[in-house]
Amino acid sequence: MTSEELLAQLAAVGHVQRLRIIAELAKGQLHVSELARRLGLSRPLLYMHLERMEKAGLVTGRLELSADGKAMKYMELTPFELKVTTQTVLDALREDALHGDADAAAILERGDT
Repeated sequence: MTSEELLAQLAAVGHVQRLRIIAELAKGQLHVSELARRLGLSRPLLYMHLERMEKAGLVTGRLELSADGKAMKYMELTPFELKVTTQTVLDALREDALHGDADAAAILERGDT
């Protein structure tokens, strides 16, 4: 995991509404409209939160056609574990350095990590 991926995951859980989304989706997949109703959020606001969570790999969405031909988007939680330790941060910086990030490499070289 790179530092960018780590930060994306931290940002994805770093909001109370996104924690509430996780709690609802932990019960099972939901249609976006139903999820919005349960959380008391507008669909545009919910989609903004879901987009951030999807980019971080915490949720996935899929489209289904209803019997009347209407496209319906369902969201589900992707199993994840987020544990942040000093080692997690150092490993992310090492991964960045392996991918050519000179700043990460310099930080790692300066320390005894």
